[in-house]
Amino acid sequence: MVKRVLMVAFHFPPLNVSSGIHRTLRFAQYLPDFNWEPAVLTAHPRAYSGVSTASLAEIPPQLHVRRAFALDTARHLSLRGVYPQWLALPDRWWTWWLGAVPAGLSLIRTLKPDALWSTYPIATAHLIAYTMHRLTGIRWIADFRDPMSEADYPDNLLERRTVEWIEYQTLKHCERAVFTTPGTLRLYAERYPNILKSRLSIIENGYDEPSFAEAERSGDPGRSGHGPLVLVHSGAVYPSYRDPRLFFAALSELFGNGSIKRGELRVVLRATGYDEFLRELIAHYGIDGIVTLEPALPYRAALAEMLAADGLLLLQAAICNHQVPAKLYEYLRARRPILALTDPAGDTAAVLRNADIDTIARLDSQEEITRLLVRFLDLLRQQRAPVAAEAAVVAASRRSRTIELARLLDAVAG
Repeated sequence: MVKRVLMVAFHFPPLNVSSGIHRTLRFAQYLPDFNWEPAVLTAHPRAYSGVSTASLAEIPPQLHVRRAFALDTARHLSLRGVYPQWLALPDRWWTWWLGAVPAGLSLIRTLKPDALWSTYPIATAHLIAYTMHRLTGIRWIADFRDPMSEADYPDNLLERRTVEWIEYQTLKHCERAVFTTPGTLRLYAERYPNILKSRLSIIENGYDEPSFAEAERSGDPGRSGHGPLVLVHSGAVYPSYRDPRLFFAALSELFGNGSIKRGELRVVLRATGYDEFLRELIAHYGIDGIVTLEPALPYRAALAEMLAADGLLLLQAAICNHQVPAKLYEYLRARRPILALTDPAGDTAAVLRNADIDTIARLDSQEEITRLLVRFLDLLRQQRAPVAAEAAVVAASRRSRTIELARLLDAVAG
């Protein structure tokens, strides 16, 4: 028998500034294949800082989508960009709660869902689901993904206390709390020892196979074997969490001693979000002939660039050991060699090792990076650099992740 789930998600097309839309979108796309009929409760597009109408075409035509009233405090409730703090608690989109709760209750009366599902990183999403759960008693799965709060996050104390309250109520009342990495699950198990571990689950992020198939059909036909080796980093380069200074220093050292010759290597940093910061570093290390900064591309064009690269670059600081960048799973599917600058003790390195990839060095060790770069470039030239094992690639697809979600929903609804 087909069952129904009401999904509460802020990140949904036509929003175009977050990779988070793909998690909800693909779950909603594939759940009907596993006897679950989804409906999505999301925000009115006015609340989004950027939209792409092209992404609307990816919404399954049969999917019921309700867009509830929502504003962005920073843009709609501020005076010359200034607004009181209480107008942004727990986040700038708290007004979505005002529109989403009555809209959600209306959907519940009409659709009679067997389960609720909500997803972070907008804390208001969990607040909406919490409210509907308390009013209706419908069982609820809370998709945390990453931690909602940590010792120094959010930075503002009042905001942190508000988010912590929502976090606690969510864990107390949801049937299952879902995380994307073992490290995050362990963090919450330690933070809330009274919560049964059987109520904590992992569904990792993933990639969308149809998007890659289309990118393969429409993208660059492949590597010609001529010209420089191309190493691509796709996505934000945060100064704190993905600081490339020592990677740049290693490039500068190898370029200076002749290990890397001019025209032999090109490092593409695509859509970094911090171009000015990086441009200064590139000039400082004298590697402007190697490293280039490039603007954002449409999603499938970005996938095509990954597929055509000689290698893919990943940056992750040790302070993020309990997190795994969502793009790592796309890197695995691209089946290209990966140069991973991350702590070997972290969850990101564990995912790589499980995929039979060992080209890993610490982001905070120039010596390790230099050694790995020499080895990695040599492996690329010989076409012997490791790529992800096929079993790991298949397991990381969004369809495979949806099977995991359907099993959780079955357990909760049952």
